Amino acid sequence: MTDHSETAVLASEPAPRPRRSASEIAEEELVQGSSLWKDAWSRLRKNRLAVASLVIFVLIALACIVGPWISSYDSQAQDLFLGATAPSAEHWFGTDTLGRDLLVRTLEGGRISLMVGLLATVVSLMIGVVYGATAGYLGGKVDATMMRFVDLLYALPFTIFVILLMVAFGRSMWLMFIAIGAVEWLSMARIVRSGVLGLKKQEFVEAAVSLGYSHTRIILRHLIPNVLGPVIVIATLTVPAVMLLEAFLSFLGLGVQPPDASWGVLINEGQQNMEIYPWLLIFPAFFFALTLFCLNFLGDGLRDALDPKSAKD
Repeated sequence: MTDHSETAVLASEPAPRPRRSASEIAEEELVQGSSLWKDAWSRLRKNRLAVASLVIFVLIALACIVGPWISSYDSQAQDLFLGATAPSAEHWFGTDTLGRDLLVRTLEGGRISLMVGLLATVVSLMIGVVYGATAGYLGGKVDATMMRFVDLLYALPFTIFVILLMVAFGRSMWLMFIAIGAVEWLSMARIVRSGVLGLKKQEFVEAAVSLGYSHTRIILRHLIPNVLGPVIVIATLTVPAVMLLEAFLSFLGLGVQPPDASWGVLINEGQQNMEIYPWLLIFPAFFFALTLFCLNFLGDGLRDALDPKSAKD
């Protein structure tokens, strides 16, 4: 005779759920919805070139930051009796004409180049985002006046502008930040302005205006967060552009000054002796080119990931 209590217990236990297929799981996630940043990260992970570029760039940055500290060589220590020697087990990248270890100098040069690129990009973001968002939100004559000022700065020859600053205030790495920052924020301002022009007529902005929020709060709390996607992409592409500008200025002798050395300075020194000591040019140029490639591929990947039109459901 069957025990009624055991039957009740068995009846109360839930039946095992059938296994769902991958298409059913994807359909359920699509119905539940996900954030823009989650979708962007999912698309970015599928871009193997962008992910590999991010990994390589992080490794290069870590090597430039940590490498000179753990090395047994000093980048400024000269050995005139040694002079320029080819790569060996003792000096992996060889030495320069003054007997200084090229590996340490390349890593320290990368530290300065990356610092210039990142700091100048941050400055350009702070100026360009606020300037472009203000111009786009206010519109009218204010917008026209602000953007004409941007066009005026675009018309200034960059090299002559830097030379004038150097003549007036002397050669300084911080002055180079100002010179590069005075140019690189212009494109950011235009891009942010165009994005804000399309957002300021949306319902959430009109609701904020009807609630009596100030213009500053609407710009900082409502408009700028909604244009962060393009801003991140442009920032990723601005870093290599700034590094190229720094290398160009250092190549002309207007950038980083001795005893400091950036990749641009090392490339300039290497090209002067490339026929006799080719390693002086090969290693700094390789690190510089690899970093630029990684940043550009990463920027392209972020652009595709953050663009909703590129999503394939």
